[in-house]
Amino acid sequence: MQTVGVDLAASPAGTAMAMIDWRDDAAEVTGLEVGIDDPEIVASARGAASVGIDCALGWPVDFVDFLARHARGQAPSAADSGLEWRRRLAYRHTDRAVRARTGRWPLSVATDRLGLTAMRCAALIARFGEAGLTIDRSGAGVLVEVYPAAALRLWEIAVPGYKVDAGARGVAMAALGAAAPWLELSPSIRGVMMRSADAFDAVVAALNARAHAVGATTAVPPGLADVARVEGWIALPETPLTDLIDPPRAHGR
Repeated sequence: MQTVGVDLAASPAGTAMAMIDWRDDAAEVTGLEVGIDDPEIVASARGAASVGIDCALGWPVDFVDFLARHARGQAPSAADSGLEWRRRLAYRHTDRAVRARTGRWPLSVATDRLGLTAMRCAALIARFGEAGLTIDRSGAGVLVEVYPAAALRLWEIAVPGYKVDAGARGVAMAALGAAAPWLELSPSIRGVMMRSADAFDAVVAALNARAHAVGATTAVPPGLADVARVEGWIALPETPLTDLIDPPRAHGR
């Protein structure tokens, strides 16, 4: 099995992609690039069992409805102008699920710094569709939305500041190695991960994609299936990293 992780940014310069090949007793990061464009992502993801993308795959349905009504000149009512109403526009159903599970809100794709990246992601999704891949924003196809920072937190290897500080990233690398001793990283791959937080997150995204491929991520609640196909759904890990590979074989038993 091969999984792919993409830490998507608004431009190729800040985008990283990792590929992991999985065996019974080990997994190896076989590719890791920073500065990658959409056609390269689509080409490299062919044949992968799961492609984890660190970006919102859609916008809140209430936000989209609000924009459409606003464009028609329909102002919100007085009852629909308070903080709770604005929060409902800002966050997707999956964002609320992440908040309930991790205690932290993801960035809002409607009101925060994700808009330009999400626009690029929409075009990337279209490219995947044109390439013949099954696309389902809820994660039922090849593509799945992931959130590396939340995955690390749930795997109990989160290190504050790893995205901006190389020293903290070194601590995170050591924690990842201890939690997943079966993950093979060449010296060159380690070097890229140390230099680039985007590359580090791409590897985590590929690990998260494996969790989704083996059915070890948060499922979409039955009542939200239709909404998740529009807004997207973050596949949070539900098991420890050790469960991503055969634990007895990984420990030589």
